Amino acid sequence: MKNSSEKGGAPLPEGVYRAVKKDGTEYYRSSLTYKGKHISLGSYATAKEAHNAYLQGKALLESRLGPEDYLSQGKKTKGPLPFDKWVILVNFRDSGLYFKTPIVLGQRIFTYHLTPTEVLTFDFEDLFYYSQHTIMRRGGHLFVADYGSQISVFTRHGIKPYAVEGVDYRFVNGDPLDFRRENLEILNVYHGVRAVEKGYLARIHVNGYLQIGTYPSVLEAAIAYNKAADILQKNGVDKEYLQNFIDISPRVYADIYASLPVSERIEQTFGPL
Repeated sequence: MKNSSEKGGAPLPEGVYRAVKKDGTEYYRSSLTYKGKHISLGSYATAKEAHNAYLQGKALLESRLGPEDYLSQGKKTKGPLPFDKWVILVNFRDSGLYFKTPIVLGQRIFTYHLTPTEVLTFDFEDLFYYSQHTIMRRGGHLFVADYGSQISVFTRHGIKPYAVEGVDYRFVNGDPLDFRRENLEILNVYHGVRAVEKGYLARIHVNGYLQIGTYPSVLEAAIAYNKAADILQKNGVDKEYLQNFIDISPRVYADIYASLPVSERIEQTFGPL
């Protein structure tokens, strides 16, 4: 069966299909079939670009090139194939498994190729999730879109949002792209708490950070943060604060909560609890 023709009735090149947007604008889709699977290679403004993507994809599947060859070989072939499609085709060629995200399977791990020079490493237990969710980077943060929200990659490892490397967590081998669980050590599980020379500092963000106080134990600092959050919200601060979960009995928690002082500045500015 021939592809839809261009103007004048000329048949389209192999792997190219004409399409029309809702506003009537024509464009061209490129695709190929490999191991019985129909694979879309993207949409292009011209039939020539779409055909070049098809030729580049076909040549890649017949080669032994890997993701690391994209910058050099991709330029040589002058094809428009996007990097993520390059990686997807490489993995399907080598593993026989097709993923919609730029994943390459390894032994006991997989790599997620964010860019030609940025490769993330994950445990196999994260494979299903990242085969369904695209990782993006914005403002130095890695996240996925999940149920309409931006979810940090770190949250899957029990690391709180906006955690600071070296303060709240660390990469054991020093590689900030290695997200295997054995390589991520959580240093602090509590919101608004960090270790300082004289104990544990609790602070909370309103327009800027306000210091709540310094406490002898991390548990007291975490509870002081909860207390400050309660004060702010009771006194009309329109902001959602994630409370620290403290695994102690309610009675002990209440005793510590009641006894902890918080910064006079917070009470003077926003009022008492």
